[in-house]
Amino acid sequence: MLAWHPQFLFVSCQCGAETALKSEIAHQKIGLRPSFSRPGFVTFKFETPCANPETFQLRSTFARTWGFSLGKVAGSDARELAEASWQLPGVVELLAGHKLNDLHVWERDRAVPGADGFEPGPTVLAGEVDAALRAASPVDSLRVHSYASQSASQPNSWVFDAVIVEPDQWWLGAHQTTRRAACWPGGVPRIVPPVDMISRAYLKMAEALEWSALPVARGEVCVELGCSPGGAALALLERGLLVVGIDPAEVDPAVAEHPNFLHVRRRSTEVPKKEFSRARWLAVDMNVPPSYTLDAVEDVVLNKTGSIRGMVLTLKLAEWSLAESVRDFAERVRRWGYRDVRMRQLAFNRQEICLVALRSRAQRRIKRGTSERKVRTDPAHPGVPGKMHSNSEE
Repeated sequence: MLAWHPQFLFVSCQCGAETALKSEIAHQKIGLRPSFSRPGFVTFKFETPCANPETFQLRSTFARTWGFSLGKVAGSDARELAEASWQLPGVVELLAGHKLNDLHVWERDRAVPGADGFEPGPTVLAGEVDAALRAASPVDSLRVHSYASQSASQPNSWVFDAVIVEPDQWWLGAHQTTRRAACWPGGVPRIVPPVDMISRAYLKMAEALEWSALPVARGEVCVELGCSPGGAALALLERGLLVVGIDPAEVDPAVAEHPNFLHVRRRSTEVPKKEFSRARWLAVDMNVPPSYTLDAVEDVVLNKTGSIRGMVLTLKLAEWSLAESVRDFAERVRRWGYRDVRMRQLAFNRQEICLVALRSRAQRRIKRGTSERKVRTDPAHPGVPGKMHSNSEE
């Protein structure tokens, strides 16, 4: 156990989600109060120093990634900042008590994902900061790797964080990779989209599948409500699923002509329930209020002719005040019989959240019957206090 009791927590989030994040954490009453804040980056102070950082968990829908803050450095010379970073009292204390296994460097978001071509992820500046920190690192293993080759960190290890809040201001921290998204620098998975990406829905679905680790198997049927123009459907098809897309609007030819895609050109309310009888998965991303989306989903999953095992729902937050209702959304899904419910504002989401649900957590451990279908061995996500088999991740 570490003889280290951090006093501050840092959280990266989407630009604009800061108030929703602060409100969410305040309602949990876990002894954290807001401190420093910038768009996309917030720090919190513990009322009393964290007694056991190795077991502390922050459960939040709007936190993209988080860790214990170790201080900040400011200046114009990257080499000098890197040397100063490793000499911060909090960093020295951590190094003395535990081996750091990896380094994560990222810039806070400068805009909402998708605005003016911006997408979260690796940047040139982050690469330069990463190189400077590795060169100055007192940890031999951290000098071996490079930013360009960096992939997801190993689970259950300690990572040194450098958040570029401003080009001349770095905030340093550390976290354990006890959650799937915590293994990704900045909580952003490395997703390589197709050259001619149909829509940003591809990024959202690819991330949703990566984060949630839903036990989808090749050859299973997924129904997607509101599939046009086909970005999310393409991500599902790439996973080997058979996709039934329901939408009166046209779908991109790259999807429409795919042999495993069936387009039903109707509104979801007009589709006979027999179209859902073979479906095991349901995906929904419609530009309507959450209540409308959940009404449409309820009509499908409670119908006796179907057997939806799990779902991926995008819930639009037209007003940030709707963030206060995210637990109500999850509770409604649980009432349909889905006990494993998880929510997260994905890195590639805009003003919306992703909700994934399974009938039970045990489904993640079910061994599939063919050689192509592998057993899920990913660790369970930490649960929401008072909510059995449900998570608001992260």
